[in-house]
Amino acid sequence: MLYQELIRRKRDGGTLTAAELGAIVAGISDGSMGDAQLGAFAMAVLLRGMDLTERVALTTAMRDSGDVMEWDRGPVIDKHSTGGIGDTVSLMLMPAMAACGAVVPSIAGRGLGHTGGTLDKLESIPGYDIAPDAARLRRIVAQTGCALVGQTAALAPADKRFYAIRDVTGTVESLDLITASILSKKLAEGLDALVLDVKCGNGAFMEDLDSARNLARALVDVGNGAGCRTVALITDMSQPLAPAAGNALEMNLTLDFLTGRAVDARLWRVTCALGGEALTLAGLANDPEQGVSMLENAFRSGAAAECFGRMVAALGGPADLLENAQAYLPAAPVTQVVAAPSAGVVTGYDTRAIGLAVIGLGGGRRQPSDRIDPRVGFAEIAPVGQRVQAGDPLAIVHAADTDSAALATKAYLAACRIGDTPAAAPAPLVLDRISG
Repeated sequence: MLYQELIRRKRDGGTLTAAELGAIVAGISDGSMGDAQLGAFAMAVLLRGMDLTERVALTTAMRDSGDVMEWDRGPVIDKHSTGGIGDTVSLMLMPAMAACGAVVPSIAGRGLGHTGGTLDKLESIPGYDIAPDAARLRRIVAQTGCALVGQTAALAPADKRFYAIRDVTGTVESLDLITASILSKKLAEGLDALVLDVKCGNGAFMEDLDSARNLARALVDVGNGAGCRTVALITDMSQPLAPAAGNALEMNLTLDFLTGRAVDARLWRVTCALGGEALTLAGLANDPEQGVSMLENAFRSGAAAECFGRMVAALGGPADLLENAQAYLPAAPVTQVVAAPSAGVVTGYDTRAIGLAVIGLGGGRRQPSDRIDPRVGFAEIAPVGQRVQAGDPLAIVHAADTDSAALATKAYLAACRIGDTPAAAPAPLVLDRISG
């Protein structure tokens, strides 16, 4: 099969069969399709698009380019977020769903652009192994019901090369290729059901609601088309979801949430809404309302915290992390209050700028090879709508030195808007629901 003929047909607006797309994915995997050809194919898809049949075929071929997990019991479910600031939902939701009877082998990702990554947060836990081999992963999931780990080389390997080519050919934005990239990895987990958290707002990749709906619809249709029951919630990311941004700070917040020491209301509502949908898809709840009730019980009874603690210990972390977090999670040597410059009401944030400020502190990557400082970031972030007096804290900067703390303070103040009166009613946390 001549790759150039397939590229030409897609360039001219034609459609490709499942067998032809399978041949392209095989060429990606074994290297017989050159980088120039792969870049040309990606550009043709970006410009001409794919229909649903093509999207499903490309996604399943990429899923099948490596191992597809199989499990002795189920239902097997997971959740995926398109990324934001202060988004710790996966860290609480996965053990809670396992406590409700689900099998949750969650393949998490690192930070991308201005957004934080679940794996980076987990790596703030000393000893935590984000890359267990397949046999160990199976044992841990059998013992604890869940595992939050990274993608192995055996899962959807075609995606790794394809993404690298897209990254340097200006084709990352293709809705068809975004969909195949996200879902090929998730479907390789052997899922029965998947809930998607598509973020929308100035801290998300999809800033407007129409773009978020388009992505959610593409993901839901392909997930269902590939045989995995899938639903998406579009959730607000016009301010940090949690009152912390930074890896160890978000892990501390997670532990406080799981143990009930401090539970942020916005984070609670989004976590339970997503989990209620997932448990319903999986057949563990009759409807999302019952699913939410099950999750609330898992949190309040301590079952979710217990599951998280067992998972951490099984993956090499401290067995007493929940009880003694401060003994294990790294702390920054410099903390500094971000003081309100005037009295008023916090009316909004440039949320993306806060994520970039965390990167500036060393809490994210400018280059793939950069090492992350897990200690740094912002804590006690004032929510939109909070009234402040001049000098009141808007946040606490955690930094490696005084110079970076000063720069982060300046960046935070530039990102925070204070007005005389509250802004119009804030956007609801769940903006829309997209189902099959």
